Amino acid sequence: MSTEPKGAGMGGVFGRALNDVEHALGMYAYSYCTIPAEAIYDKELLQPMMEVIDKCHIYCIGYTPIVDFVGAEQIDDRLTLKLKVLGQEYGVDYQVPGLTLKEDEGYWCMEDAEGERYWPDMEQAQSRLSSEFKAVTFEVKYIGQAYGKEGSRNAIDRLLKHETLQKIALKGVPAGYKLTLLLLAIQPSNQLITMLNPYAKNGDSGDARIKQGIDKAYNTTEAEKISLYEAALIRYFYPEFNKEFKDSFPSTNLKILQDCYDKDFSAVVAEICIDELPFALFSESVQPKFYHVARHNLHKAEDRKMFFGY
Repeated sequence: MSTEPKGAGMGGVFGRALNDVEHALGMYAYSYCTIPAEAIYDKELLQPMMEVIDKCHIYCIGYTPIVDFVGAEQIDDRLTLKLKVLGQEYGVDYQVPGLTLKEDEGYWCMEDAEGERYWPDMEQAQSRLSSEFKAVTFEVKYIGQAYGKEGSRNAIDRLLKHETLQKIALKGVPAGYKLTLLLLAIQPSNQLITMLNPYAKNGDSGDARIKQGIDKAYNTTEAEKISLYEAALIRYFYPEFNKEFKDSFPSTNLKILQDCYDKDFSAVVAEICIDELPFALFSESVQPKFYHVARHNLHKAEDRKMFFGY
């Protein structure tokens, strides 16, 4: 008679699990703002974006290539913007029925029959450069957070007197690039990811563990979540200028994770999956991608690694 645990025939994954219910705490960015680093000192420039900025408590400092507009061309109803990135010229096409391209001493516009003028949004054009040609990326050099009392501090508040930002700027940005900030707003409601496993060794603790997970999901504060999100991204991207969390996350010694361990969570997940981002994020440890999911098991024991790693 076989003594192999029930469920072990499915690769042994479910049969060797310890608990019939495992939880992961999920966090994700739902909005963003991206600005040149020097813009943090320009209140007039920032004013139209403050409604979004005030919700952004996570920030990434990084390098993006400079995008230069070099001209435009119209053939019938098709407009082509000519953009240069790192010495390479690209064409971004638009359908413009009923519009005519005009240029006057370097000022370009599309004009309709009534004289109304239009022009493509350049951030959207940069997004297309990134998605269609993989020409625009954001190299993550540092990740941080600002929260304050009940969310009173946003990312700009922190960056105005940020030693690491100044250090990166003084070190010098590579030729053809600029220092850029990506500010992220994290979804305030908590997300609970639950796995139910009827083949686990402990098969009678489901109700208690479900209640435990829901309790943690509802009682994790926004401040705790911002700290967890920051730590998860740092461990994932492993940015050059970060020190804390790069090698210590996750760990039972970290205060920000203590309640996750107290509630016996199995994992934490931090996501950046925003379709409108105008660049692909990457670091020395992570390849350029538009969607990033930082997934971390909180336990080293194999019988607790039920979300990732298989």
